[in-house]
Amino acid sequence: MLEFLNIKIEVERLSNILGKAEDCLDLQYLTARIQYLDQVIAQRDFWNNPTLAYETLQEIEYSIFYKHQQYQRWCSILEDIKAALELLELSADEQLWQEAQTNLTQLQQELETAEIRQLLSDPHDKKAALLTITAEVDNADSQHWAYMLLQMYWRWGKSHNYQVDVVEISEGNEGGIKYATLEITARCAYGYLKSETGTHQLQQISPFDVTNTLRTSLASVQVIPILGESVEWEIPEKDLEITWPRYRGNVNRTETWVKMVHIPTGISVSSNQQRSQMQNKEKALAILKSKLFAMSTTGYAYALAQSVQQIDQIQPRQIKSLSNKLIREYILHPYTKVKDLRTNVETPAAAAVLKGEIDLFIKAYLQQ
Repeated sequence: MLEFLNIKIEVERLSNILGKAEDCLDLQYLTARIQYLDQVIAQRDFWNNPTLAYETLQEIEYSIFYKHQQYQRWCSILEDIKAALELLELSADEQLWQEAQTNLTQLQQELETAEIRQLLSDPHDKKAALLTITAEVDNADSQHWAYMLLQMYWRWGKSHNYQVDVVEISEGNEGGIKYATLEITARCAYGYLKSETGTHQLQQISPFDVTNTLRTSLASVQVIPILGESVEWEIPEKDLEITWPRYRGNVNRTETWVKMVHIPTGISVSSNQQRSQMQNKEKALAILKSKLFAMSTTGYAYALAQSVQQIDQIQPRQIKSLSNKLIREYILHPYTKVKDLRTNVETPAAAAVLKGEIDLFIKAYLQQ
C-alpha cells in the first residue's frame, strides 16, 4: 500500500514537471518554427551554403524529435500510468502493476535526461563528442584503471541509446589500455561529457600484486566536441602525414584503415570504422580538425584565426590541457565511495558508477 502511494506521489510530481515543460517548450512556437524552416529548405539555393544547411537540418531534427514529439510521448506514457493506477485501485493485477512501474522508471530517466539538457547553453554543447582516456603511468594498475573508465563511459553511452565507437586504442601489457578514444554520436553528448575532462583517481587493492597492496592509480580524460561540417577552415596538405594500408594482392582481406598525423603538433588520429578508405580519411580528418580546434589559445586554431603564418612552429608542449586537474576520486577499499572534488557530490555506490551511472555528477557540474 505504501509503495502504491509513493508511486501516486511520484506521478503527481512528474505531472507538474511536464506542465512546466509545456510552458518552456511553447509548442505553438515550435510548430511555427518548423513550418518556417521547411520553407527555407524548399528554396533553390538552400544547399549552396552546406554549413547553414547542416545547422538548419539539425535544428529541425531537434525541434521535432527532441522537443515536440518527445513531449507528446511523455504525456502519453504518463496518462497510461495514471490509467493503470486507477484500475489497480479497483482490482489487483500483477502484470499491470509491473507495467506501470516499468513505464514510471522509463519516464523518470527520460525526464532526468531532459532536465540536464536544459542546463546546456554553450554553442558546442549540442555536438557529438570525442572522449580520450590515457593512463597517467606506464604500469599495469594505471592501464587497468584506464580500461575501467573506458568501460564506464561505454556503458553510459549505451544506457542512453547513443552510438558509441572506438576510434583508436592502444592496448597495455596486462589487459589494460595505454589510451583509447571513443566517438559518442548523439545530440548534446559533448554538453554532458565535458564535465568529465580531468584526472580521475582510483584507490583499490591492486589485482596485480600478490601482497594485496593498496594502490592509487591515475588516468586522464579529455573531451572535445566533434565540430563536423561546421568547421570551414582547411588544414594545409603539407602539415599532414597520411598512412594507408599496403595491399599485398589478397583481395579477400581488403583493409581500409587510415592514420593521419598533424606534423606541427604531433597529434595522431586513425579511423577504421568506415567501409572505404575515402570514408575513413574523411572521418579521420574531421576528428583531427576537432582536436586542433579544441586546443587552447596557444594552439593551432588560435594561430589560424589570427592569420599567423608560422603555424609549423607550434610544438606539442605548447598545447595546454585541462585534463591534468584532479576532479574525481573512486575509492574501492577499505570502503566504497566516489566523490567529485569540484561539486562535493558523492555516493557510496561505486559499483553502479563504474557501470555508467554518472548522471548525478554531470547534473551537479552543470548546475554549478
